[in-house]
Amino acid sequence: MIDQALHRQGIPAQDVSIVVRDALTGETILELNSEVARSPASTLKVLTTFAALDALGPNYHWHTRAYRTGPIVQGHLQGDLIIQGGGDPFMSAERWWSFARALHNEGLLHIDGDLVIDRSLYALQDAHPDDFDGQGSRSYNVLPDALLVNFQTLEFHLLPEASDIRLITDPQPTTLTVENELKVTTGACKHSTRPVSIVEDGTSPQHLMLRGTLASHCEATTLRRAALDAPNYAYGTFVEHLQRLGGDVTGHLKLGPTPKTAILLQEFDSLSLGEVLPLVNKYSSNVMARMLLLTQGIERHGAPATEASSEAVLHEWLQTHGLNSPELVIDNGSGLSRLARISADTLARILQVAHQSRYYPEFAASLPLAGQDGTLKHRFTDLTDQARIRLKTGHLNDVAAVAGWVTTTSERPLTVVVLVNHSNAQHSSGDDVIDTVVRWALTH
Repeated sequence: MIDQALHRQGIPAQDVSIVVRDALTGETILELNSEVARSPASTLKVLTTFAALDALGPNYHWHTRAYRTGPIVQGHLQGDLIIQGGGDPFMSAERWWSFARALHNEGLLHIDGDLVIDRSLYALQDAHPDDFDGQGSRSYNVLPDALLVNFQTLEFHLLPEASDIRLITDPQPTTLTVENELKVTTGACKHSTRPVSIVEDGTSPQHLMLRGTLASHCEATTLRRAALDAPNYAYGTFVEHLQRLGGDVTGHLKLGPTPKTAILLQEFDSLSLGEVLPLVNKYSSNVMARMLLLTQGIERHGAPATEASSEAVLHEWLQTHGLNSPELVIDNGSGLSRLARISADTLARILQVAHQSRYYPEFAASLPLAGQDGTLKHRFTDLTDQARIRLKTGHLNDVAAVAGWVTTTSERPLTVVVLVNHSNAQHSSGDDVIDTVVRWALTH
């Protein structure tokens, strides 16, 4: 059956690695090219996320702190406000609003000085969002930052009306201007927003233009893109919230460390690591995985964290668990990399350790559930018992992969890893091979 799937999709067996093992005993049931180093795409997150859970525990929290350099008198901070980024990987728009409200509840409304952002937790990267594939405005390419707000992402809600297209931008950073150049037509509705483009002003990244056409009778639609850089996004949205509360900032955005004489005003806790892991694994968030890697570096070596020092921590973790993996190249820890390499055997052994861990329930619950959520929501939907399949998926050009667990119809838990590295891997061909292996495993 598996040979037939490979032949049907034009994928040679030499370009595929498969490991199926009993998760309790380690007995190998099926194996193919298990020690070959391959690109894992996002299945590499299995290593990054489980190592974080094992080392830090599910109740680990990140802390975003606000400091003041002067007194607050009748709502006016007579000095600077310093926001110290704590590496929170899920400072969503709603949580950022809650942070602003918490400061407001401390009596802060007007900042008479500057708003200073301390992002010194991470070493500044010599990297750009465009580096991976030239699509720097896509949210999956956002880079880690000690104060990353809402993944630097904007939503553009397009509402066609009789004479124009109304545009609602959410959020509305004060550091960004958006120009609506959209035109309404009477033509047919498209099944996508391809007629609409988001254009960055060549002279200013703080000015965007929306151009294109939509028919007046079309339904409202939403576009998403990353914008600005992390400090300008955080500053602009914070000032937006402050203005909505009736306040403002007299000074400007500045970057720098927290003065030793500054007074702590607010400490804002993140979600717990146990709550963050499903967001990373089910929806395959690259930047969150990268920040988990950096967090492990900070906890082991202190700040500022670098990807190199943090990668070394993962190698140390593997050695601690007796997982020798000379072929492993972690790179940034997310799998969004052309350098990352791992063997199916190493991934399977990591999953074996996870299955025996005291944190197995938390980790298993973080993986996509077949036919129900995350990146597996639309796969294996025909099965009557979809809960038998929990797999982290991975996709890049020329790569399709899964790593996780399958419970057979005889209630036997199996570790399953499939890595397909071939030019035919995309466009569902690689997934067809993977799904064939998974369905085979269900009956063994």
